[in-house]
Amino acid sequence: MAKKLNVTPLHDRVIVKPAKAEEKTAGGIIIPDTAKEKPQRGTIVAAGPGKKDEPVTVKVGDTVLYGKYAGTEIQIEGEDLLIMRESDILAIV
Repeated sequence: MAKKLNVTPLHDRVIVKPAKAEEKTAGGIIIPDTAKEKPQRGTIVAAGPGKKDEPVTVKVGDTVLYGKYAGTEIQIEGEDLLIMRESDILAIV
């Protein structure tokens, strides 16, 4: 996250960098790639200005929780990211 993205989301959309999926369980069992779940946590890397009457409440750098199937997967500058509406975000951690 050292460099700034050249993409600015419109309205109430945000761009999230998903956290890495867990490699091991708490008991030390290694999880194969086919059994890994999609992460539901990520970091905001860009945020739009918000709607006319509703400014965006998250800011760049916030760690957020979002729904399992929230957002659209995109690839910008070789990085896998998600773009979603602010309403898809469940909580700021």
